[in-house]
Amino acid sequence: MTDVNAAEADSVRLTARVTGAVQGVGFRYWTARKADELGITGSVRNDDDGSVTVVAEGPQPVIVEFRRWLGSGEAPGRVSHVDERLSPAEGEFSSFDVVV
Repeated sequence: MTDVNAAEADSVRLTARVTGAVQGVGFRYWTARKADELGITGSVRNDDDGSVTVVAEGPQPVIVEFRRWLGSGEAPGRVSHVDERLSPAEGEFSSFDVVV
């Protein structure tokens, strides 16, 4: 197995629903910026109920760091809770996009 294939095999998908004061504060754009900084792919979007949905794929240690950032005081707004699920990466993303 090459290093590239090993990295893909260790890739995971984080699906997270972030609640709190996370809309109208630049949360999606800062989340995309952090994802780009970490080199992960996925998307972030506002939901009608005031929450934000994040789907991110990358190496598990990087996704764990990204998840920590989502719930930290470093993220914009005021995050009250992050519901999350990890699953195997599906490889459907080529970048990290803000869905409008």
